[in-house]
Amino acid sequence: MIPVDVFESVLRTALAPVAPFLDDESVTEIAINSPSEIFIERRGQLSRTDAKFDSGDSLLSALRIIAQYVGRPLDEQHPILEARMPDGSRVEALLPPVAPDGPAVSIRRFSKERLTLAKLLTFGALSQDAADTLKALIECKQNVVIAGGTGSGKTSMLNALSALIPDGERVIVIEDARELQLQREHVVQLEARPPDARGKGAITIRDLFKASLRMRPDRIVLGEIRGGESLDLIQAMTSGHGGCLTTVHATYPIDTLNRLETLALMGGVELPLSALRAQLASAVDIIVQTARMRDGRRRVTHISEVLGVDTNHSYRLNDLFTTRSMRPLSDGTVPIELIPTGALPGCIDIIRAHGLELPSSLAQAARRKPTEQQGSCP
Repeated sequence: MIPVDVFESVLRTALAPVAPFLDDESVTEIAINSPSEIFIERRGQLSRTDAKFDSGDSLLSALRIIAQYVGRPLDEQHPILEARMPDGSRVEALLPPVAPDGPAVSIRRFSKERLTLAKLLTFGALSQDAADTLKALIECKQNVVIAGGTGSGKTSMLNALSALIPDGERVIVIEDARELQLQREHVVQLEARPPDARGKGAITIRDLFKASLRMRPDRIVLGEIRGGESLDLIQAMTSGHGGCLTTVHATYPIDTLNRLETLALMGGVELPLSALRAQLASAVDIIVQTARMRDGRRRVTHISEVLGVDTNHSYRLNDLFTTRSMRPLSDGTVPIELIPTGALPGCIDIIRAHGLELPSSLAQAARRKPTEQQGSCP
């Protein structure tokens, strides 16, 4: 096996045109649309650079080095590469014929400094009361789904929330390509494997998930739900494996449940829709919705509790925190405040049974909203 430092040296040479951006901590994304068209993202804003590769072949050579590093095929029969670089950056690359103009690459870079809730607070990603509420919900083993669009900060939020898991718990992490940096001591990292050039040897997320259930997990962290593993996660959440954490692409809390439902159906489940919805609503306790705002900043926009389904088999949601937008400032930033809605979580008895308390602002907001009925756990 070739040593990692040798790979890093060879890859560094192959990626020389974008090397300065790989060294720049302020760059969070490198988007290579073609060998001569390269964009970077800083603070949520894209800008074009003067960097360029000599040719498509030189860019392809760098991609083949990355593919070799992670042991994944990359050719005309396998034109999509999902991988990570030695420094942990996530790579998504597409080759012709699916990218007719030449190799298209996106390199998502992650801060070497681990993000914590305290740091997210300084960035204005959420409020102190919201952070304290999430701490109580995580500690009492509520199942949490972090949802949002591409680049909305889902992975950063998941990393930060992992630090709230109590010490002494065994955490199993399952990902397509390893990128999570969980802030725990007892962590088992599992990574899916695509088929080889002969179409054999694939290990799917679902395979790993089923195996993880026999590895004594206190908590299961699924990097991202993309397909039928949604059904497996639902089954785990409803069979005693509390405190699960995962992410999914969705725009609003209700969209999150609808998307999880659709992904579960992709697993070939033969359940009536009403039964699937009842299981899903019973499995997911909390939805943390993230978004990238117009000014490029990433923020939590909702913290919502799932209360089950009503008599029409529609999902019932209880928004605990929502955002209130204010007038944009002269520098283009949009002040947004994440505030309690006045609704108390139906699982408040579970929180208190764990010796935990919610921020006083939730009770104060509830007293200001006495006429609205509070939800309760199904």
